[in-house]
Amino acid sequence: MSGHGGTRKAATAGVLTAVVVGMLGMAYAAVPLYQVFCRVTGFGGATQVAGVVPATVADRVIAVRFNADVASNLPWRFRPAQRELRVRLGEETLAFYTVINRSDVPVTGMATFNVTPFKAGLHFNKIDCFCFAEQHLEPGESAEMAVSFFIDSELVNDRHLDDLHTVTLSYTFFRGEADTERQKVSQDEARSMREVSRAN
Repeated sequence: MSGHGGTRKAATAGVLTAVVVGMLGMAYAAVPLYQVFCRVTGFGGATQVAGVVPATVADRVIAVRFNADVASNLPWRFRPAQRELRVRLGEETLAFYTVINRSDVPVTGMATFNVTPFKAGLHFNKIDCFCFAEQHLEPGESAEMAVSFFIDSELVNDRHLDDLHTVTLSYTFFRGEADTERQKVSQDEARSMREVSRAN
């Protein structure tokens, strides 16, 4: 009888191990899978990336508004150069943002983005964007950053978007990962120096 109990315990342990490994695998894959899902469906205002501009330009015009935000730990001023552009569907458009590093140290940032209303994300296509890579600014440095985009002319065939007249493209800059680590190390070093000076 003890032989059967040992076999059942081993089977239970094997099943539990498989469940734990499966859960870890799902957790690890969740973020990339979610990002792919958002890109494919436009869910959450995720935009598309396009290599070429469509050949067809429609007569329908959409107003594109621009928004810019900065995380509280990033000492940058970030603004759209234009508040709004009127864009024909399928027409390549270039918009600009300006950014200034207001600190006395070099800073690297990375922009996240989305469009609202979220349902427009599936038709909003970026060709090139400053948001595709980290941006590095020296102390006091300013830069003009561009985004090249179009709204797919196929939008005219989507009856769920007949009421779409305005799209807002929003960016938020955050500190880059390496920059965040450097900042943490600097804070730890400063704290250590304060502790040493108090001890003396």
